[in-house]
Amino acid sequence: MRKVISLVFGLLFVLFAAFQYNDPDPQVWIPIYLVAAIACFMAFAGLGQPAVYAVIAAGYVIAAIYQWPPRFEGFLFSEVGMRSMNIEMAREAGGLAICAAVMVILSLFMRQLVRR
Repeated sequence: MRKVISLVFGLLFVLFAAFQYNDPDPQVWIPIYLVAAIACFMAFAGLGQPAVYAVIAAGYVIAAIYQWPPRFEGFLFSEVGMRSMNIEMAREAGGLAICAAVMVILSLFMRQLVRR
């Protein structure tokens, strides 16, 4: 299960990073998603300690809280463009939250792997 989840999310995070090329600040978001992708591929290979994944997860949680918009207007997935800055910030916080959730899952998987 660890290999499937880490491979699927690793590829998704590479795709997320690729989608950031036309973002107003790709120099911020491409590395954010590539770090998550690299962590996933490391978990796929069985490398890394559970604490490392937990620290990465904590970083993503802190960033998601920091990025949360002052007024939540939804994610508005039916539109590609940015209707308001609050929607864009919510989308960015959501992406960070996805990264955090996957890192927590990988931390748990690696914890089980280390125990064996």
